[in-house]
Amino acid sequence: MNSYRVAAYITAYEEPKAIQTCVAAIQNQSIKVEKIFILDNSRRHPIALPDWEKIWVEYRPENIGVSGGLRRGLEWAIEQGYDFLWAFDQDSVPAANCLERLLQTYKIQYIQDCPIGIVGPTAIDPRTNWVIEGAVFERDAFLPRHPPSSTEPYECDAPITSGSLISLKAAQMISPPRADLFIDGIDMDYGLRLKLKGFRNLIVPDAILYHHFGNPIRGRCFQRDVFLQKYPPLRHYYICRNHTYLAIHYARGWHRGSSVLRRLKYMAHTMILVGLYDPEPKSLKLWACLIGTFHGIVGRLGKVWQ
Repeated sequence: MNSYRVAAYITAYEEPKAIQTCVAAIQNQSIKVEKIFILDNSRRHPIALPDWEKIWVEYRPENIGVSGGLRRGLEWAIEQGYDFLWAFDQDSVPAANCLERLLQTYKIQYIQDCPIGIVGPTAIDPRTNWVIEGAVFERDAFLPRHPPSSTEPYECDAPITSGSLISLKAAQMISPPRADLFIDGIDMDYGLRLKLKGFRNLIVPDAILYHHFGNPIRGRCFQRDVFLQKYPPLRHYYICRNHTYLAIHYARGWHRGSSVLRRLKYMAHTMILVGLYDPEPKSLKLWACLIGTFHGIVGRLGKVWQ
């Protein structure tokens, strides 16, 4: 059935059991990938996997992040002559027919002469049943793209990285993922740049990916449920910095000012939730939100000390 050459890619970092589970799910697909490329950012070499002939691991203990890893994965797949790179975070598990449904959707759209950049799955956090939606950029912010249909593929500007089936023909038409983002927001920037180049990015409702999205904390405020993702300080820093920078970067005219106000509102909201509900020490997380937002506004990017 599959006339395309597909390689899978995983960004790995210090969680060998998660990698093993992700690899097993990829190998269990109804349509087989030719090879799995793993970019291991761990300081140690924790991965012990079967079938090494179909798995290539590149160790980068200096940690080049999600963006650097995805850049390397795309470069490798293009050099090897693949048609698609199926990209994953290590904490993701695709359903057994996920790749089949993504390729079916691509073929239908290709026949209709629609240039496709990314075909993405519906990502669900199995712990909460939350659907992790793709994003659209509207005026001054990236916003969730709510599915208009439970059955038909639909467009967004940027599917999440994990589970994205990236057309390597399209990938060669734009610059690679930005290394200076390091982690967080890479998918938003890369997907939107494909869209601006004339490619369509689609989400397939019945292509399911189980993906752990943060560490959710549930609280109560004024008799309402409140949810907070429990992140370490560095993750708060990158979220605040990169999302702020990208919102300002893609906004036009006076919307740049409103994008700053939106990000300041997000920062304040996050800091309040951290202060009220995060059980871990809070001072570094609050500082990370502040300095990350400031660095996003002034455009100071790159990897901070890990």
